[in-house]
Amino acid sequence: MVSQRYCLEVRGEWACFTRPEMKVERVSYDVITPSAARAVFEAILWKPAIRWRVRRIEVLAPIRWANLRRNEVASVIPMRNVQQAMSVGRGALALYVDEDRQQRASLLLRDVAYRLHADLQVLPGRGDDSPPMKFFEMFERRARAGQCVNQPYLGCREFAASWRLVDDPPSLEPSIPENRDLGWMLLDMDFANPEDPTPRFFRAVMCDGVVEVPELDDAEVVQ
Repeated sequence: MVSQRYCLEVRGEWACFTRPEMKVERVSYDVITPSAARAVFEAILWKPAIRWRVRRIEVLAPIRWANLRRNEVASVIPMRNVQQAMSVGRGALALYVDEDRQQRASLLLRDVAYRLHADLQVLPGRGDDSPPMKFFEMFERRARAGQCVNQPYLGCREFAASWRLVDDPPSLEPSIPENRDLGWMLLDMDFANPEDPTPRFFRAVMCDGVVEVPELDDAEVVQ
């Protein structure tokens, strides 16, 4: 498998990387999760022939919290309704905010900044003859030009992220000088069985502002 490592500097005014154990209120992890970091790279470039593997997360800004109450819709449109509408060409797919609004408290991160390192892996047996360099050049061109498939975000789509491709390591802003045990953190979803993807967790530790990300099949990764 051919791969090349890239680094993005990502910033945002607000972020929320929701802990799955919190069922009602939104409570963020202390730092961005590897799956959320992967989504930032995929927002710039995603193809069936490639895969992103996040390797390292550097925290550039002090971890700051904010409590916020937001109006949210309490329900979701049932999948059965969507399938029926697709089948017959019409259906009730609307949600009326005024009738289904509820207020939820959220514990968010504010003024976040990260440096994300990830490998762009070109998969074998991808069904085309394009050289790997094609995908590397495509990502570099899009990242430098500020192009994306969809706007990168920080956990929730309403928390848009700004980003830049890091090309000059000697001028990098240092990560925060802090050590912290972040506890069990979501690594990513394991799609070995596409019909039943399973979440994988790892014990995240930040050393001098840096979190090293393991592989999905490492011994330290659990369901």
